[in-house]
Amino acid sequence: MSPQPNTTAASGTWRLGDLTVNRVGFGAMRLTGTAPFDRGVPRDREQSIGVLRRAVELGVNHIDTAAFYFSATRSANELVNRALAPYPEDLVIATKVWPGRDPSGAWWWAAPEQLRGQVEENLRQLGRDHLDVVNLRVPPSRRTGSISEHFGALAELRDAGLIRHLGVSNVTRRQLAEARAIAPVVCVQNPYGIGAASEDRALLRLCGELGLAFVPFFAIAGAGREAGPAAGDSEEVCAVARAHGASPAQVRLAWTLQQGPHVLAIPGTGDPGHLAQNVAAGALRLSKEELTRLTSLRPAAA
Repeated sequence: MSPQPNTTAASGTWRLGDLTVNRVGFGAMRLTGTAPFDRGVPRDREQSIGVLRRAVELGVNHIDTAAFYFSATRSANELVNRALAPYPEDLVIATKVWPGRDPSGAWWWAAPEQLRGQVEENLRQLGRDHLDVVNLRVPPSRRTGSISEHFGALAELRDAGLIRHLGVSNVTRRQLAEARAIAPVVCVQNPYGIGAASEDRALLRLCGELGLAFVPFFAIAGAGREAGPAAGDSEEVCAVARAHGASPAQVRLAWTLQQGPHVLAIPGTGDPGHLAQNVAAGALRLSKEELTRLTSLRPAAA
């Protein structure tokens, strides 16, 4: 039976430090257009605002955003502010720093001393006096290097009261340990989904052992990443979807959530229909056999 659109309560809750969130959250990257940044058609502003408000009505209390989620005509942070301020008391807004984009859209990476400016940019755009969670997003070129200087700079901003909790994103097991030796970490935000590599699965398990939230991104898009899911889905995923009267995207989200009670989901969309489907996926329960079958898929077949 297809999961019925209800609320995120069906997915259960987990903790981000002392903040409790429903396990189905919302990613803001696709609020600005049909594709992130400047690669798609701009979203209707009022529709994006409506999607955010509807998400909160459906129980979403964890929103993932970033100052660099903007296009020539839209800013995700500004849309979040416009739609939801004054913010509900239980709403947790997470953002990320280290990457940045200049007004032309060109990417740059902050030095440790520039992270305060990125934090303050998020504070201004969101209209907050502190940020609930800030993830240090590690660039691909630094995944074998140290993150201590950058994470240490964020820890200082946490001590100053600008940030409540810290997380890390796109990290290795070693970098997670390095960060935890500097300051408390409440979440790990890494790419993860059906077809994940063994080292990614090991990091997810480690987070569960440590009591940390694991927040996968690209759980639906997979190898498509920012471009979104491929036009065709694997036959294995489609077969499970047919058996449940669900969509392949819902199966991918359900599989991800069933990897552990500490796993959160942050599917992003600017479409009201897709929002309802994503929330409903939190109520979809896959059998042990289905979970095993999907877990056995390798990246090329996922």
